[in-house]
Amino acid sequence: IVPNPKTSGNGRYTYLSAWGYTLKKGGDEAAAKKFVGDLFSHVPVLDTGGRGATTTFMTNQIGDVLVTFENEAEMIAREFGRDQFEVVYPSVSAEAEPPVSVVDKVVDRKQSRALAEAYLKFLWSPEGQEIAAKNYLRPRDPQVLAKYTDRFPKVDFLSVEKTFGDWRTVQKTHFIDGGVFDQIYPGK
Repeated sequence: IVPNPKTSGNGRYTYLSAWGYTLKKGGDEAAAKKFVGDLFSHVPVLDTGGRGATTTFMTNQIGDVLVTFENEAEMIAREFGRDQFEVVYPSVSAEAEPPVSVVDKVVDRKQSRALAEAYLKFLWSPEGQEIAAKNYLRPRDPQVLAKYTDRFPKVDFLSVEKTFGDWRTVQKTHFIDGGVFDQIYPGK
């Protein structure tokens, strides 16, 4: 079970990870298109988002594999029990980097710039990274990551921008109506 890449960030990262995996293993664009098409041909339901996909898999018992973020796998384990599934990490994955930023117009209007900038600074501090790791969010600080190798196995991450171009290009190529995804996934 995978969320729809046209409506879900989780789905986009899954799609791009599969495509990037093929390229990293020496395949070309045609091989990647075939591999991703074959993968998605086995997806019986494309939910609009990650939470819906989790419900489809865990509650409705549809599908034999759920592809999701590692912190989501931990949340599912806590909610449904660790004995209900096995977590398997891919050898290659697109690096999911949710953006965090200070929005000038908002902080200026609310006069909260100092607080917002302090929060951003804290996120990347060793203490902030420790909190992230304890909540199953992969830390970016190598020293913090080294303490949590039991939670975060080694994965060969690929940069979306370096592999596929900027997100505008990715969207235009793969996920717009008539894009590559529509060509390889005719729907069920």
